[in-house]
Amino acid sequence: MNDADLVDLFRARDSGAVRFIAAKNNQRLFRAAWAVLKDSAEAEDAVQSGYLKAFAAIESFEGRSKLSTWLTRIVINEALSQRRSTRRRATRLAEDDTGGAEAGLADGGTFPPDQPTPERHVANVQLQQALELALDRLPEIYRMVFILREIEGMTVDETSAALDVLPATIKTRFFRARQMLQAQLASIDRTDLDGFLTFGGDVCSALTARLTDLIAAQPAHAGPWLH
Repeated sequence: MNDADLVDLFRARDSGAVRFIAAKNNQRLFRAAWAVLKDSAEAEDAVQSGYLKAFAAIESFEGRSKLSTWLTRIVINEALSQRRSTRRRATRLAEDDTGGAEAGLADGGTFPPDQPTPERHVANVQLQQALELALDRLPEIYRMVFILREIEGMTVDETSAALDVLPATIKTRFFRARQMLQAQLASIDRTDLDGFLTFGGDVCSALTARLTDLIAAQPAHAGPWLH
């Protein structure tokens, strides 16, 4: 089934199409959101919100890029918006807290590194943790490109469309990301990258089920979701 057919079924709130699209894209969208938020729970929320906004804006999909690329761009924008909201809340809390307990987050500082989660079922957990910590320290513009290009296997053009950045810039950022991660990558096999930040099993199924129910419940013109 091509993207045009899927979009027509998605627009019609076909539950089978929703499940198919989710099963095909959940992993990539989760990794893209994590590249921005560096938190698994927040990334999952961004993926769900991104799908709903995609459904609301489905009439604007013109097929100039793949449906998966279009969804990735929406989810990245949702993750960025979610992070801005989190930082605004943190700033307000910091202003009310004379001790400044939230100031580190409000200043745009580093988030605490993720602890090992049940999502990562890989042969060498230590290598996975090392890569995650390294990515956590990587500047965002390089982290997003590395995850989409190296881990998700997106092409330069697909990554360019998803991030709205020129292909030449994608190539430069990818090269710089690999340079900065050279020590970690030297000890990591390709199969370790495939298993990085795995989003599957019951968690993935639960998200797909929620998404199917939410979209099925929406009227034909779901414009308000955009706001």
